[in-house]
Amino acid sequence: MEKILVVDDERNIRKVLSSYLRNEGFAVETARNYEEAVDKIERLVPDLVLTDMRLPGRSGLEILQWSKRRRPELPVLVITAYGSIDNAVEAMKNGAASYLTKPVDMDEMTALIRHTLVRRRPPAEESGDDGEDFGIIGTSPAIREVISTIRIVGGSRANILITGESGTGKELVARAVHSASPRRDQAFVAINCAAIPEDLIENELFGHEKGTFTGAVSQETGRVEQADGGTLFLDEIGEMSTAMQIKLLRFLQERVFYRIGGKQQLASDCRIIAATNRDLEAEVEQGRFREDLFYRLNVIQITIPPLRERREDIPLLATHFLDRYAEENRKYIRGIDTEAREALLQYSWPGNIRELQNIMERAVVLSRLDTIGISDLPTKLHRGRGRDGDGAGGPEDRDFFSISDLSLAELERIAVLKALKAENWNQTRAARRLKITRRQLRTKMEKYNLL
Repeated sequence: MEKILVVDDERNIRKVLSSYLRNEGFAVETARNYEEAVDKIERLVPDLVLTDMRLPGRSGLEILQWSKRRRPELPVLVITAYGSIDNAVEAMKNGAASYLTKPVDMDEMTALIRHTLVRRRPPAEESGDDGEDFGIIGTSPAIREVISTIRIVGGSRANILITGESGTGKELVARAVHSASPRRDQAFVAINCAAIPEDLIENELFGHEKGTFTGAVSQETGRVEQADGGTLFLDEIGEMSTAMQIKLLRFLQERVFYRIGGKQQLASDCRIIAATNRDLEAEVEQGRFREDLFYRLNVIQITIPPLRERREDIPLLATHFLDRYAEENRKYIRGIDTEAREALLQYSWPGNIRELQNIMERAVVLSRLDTIGISDLPTKLHRGRGRDGDGAGGPEDRDFFSISDLSLAELERIAVLKALKAENWNQTRAARRLKITRRQLRTKMEKYNLL
């Protein structure tokens, strides 16, 4: 349990902050002033300090300065009065991790603390060996269960099937399983089965010999061979043709293969992790996916919850993306205001984490202030589109959504998304519905973060 030191001269504030943070799962110690704070930092070794800037005698800024000298790795968050931004800027210059303004928003405070603790963990923990979360951000029960499963199955040799809606982070989970395994120092090789034309996927997987076909000017190894000793991640496995499913099944059964045009039998000891946003059991029942391959892949299944089922993680994820894009764009943005945060929490997120990431990048780029506000978010969020209880998703699912509010790009995204949904995410049929080529559809999907 991570330990927070709360420093404030007002007893009621210490009590309120301590009670709230304990309910959020932290151990909490308190101090009234500079002398008590530095004493407890020395004796109790907290994981984070949360201090008011204004204290009797020596200030919170002096606590920060002392801490940076004595324990430079210790993150310090400062609380300053609303309007005293100069104090906050001075604190940031002196090494504060971030700051909050009074009156303190408890949700923002908790999200900021959690995000700061995750960012400040040493690299040894981030490897997954010391109980860190493999780069997976979230504290909700649903995502903690996923992380727990990763730790349990990481050391096994079993094949794994990762299921979840588009944009939930299936490749991130696959990489986490690899990081938690004895294969972590070997290759992690990924292939998107939907992104490669049917007539080329065998070559991508198994490679070819020189002279096998026009243009085969040299021998090339496939992904199976490249992943020997490591992990092979087959994304969007539900898009693989029946003919290719048979060839993959043969490899899974025998662990040997031939390059195209080759006569030498080769072996590869790679762990298989597959992922899909389809219901493969339904696909099996309808004859579109081989039952024997399904059972080979589905030794262990990890189901990633959609973002709407882990709403408590949204502030933490939003803050993570805000920090990333603020740094990339060299902008100083201290947080998300209450109205914008509420809009983020209420939206149904049909595109899941990928959609949230895209929206936060857009918000950072558009923001003219030091706080993300409702005006920085797309119209579909501040109109309350896709709220719980109405079964709706984004604006494409609303009859009463005015198209006059949308740009041509947004209209095109909606058209692409509708076609994909109508065809159960089969890209060939969706492209036919849109009267474009599959390559053009893929380009649009990449453009609108729908892959």
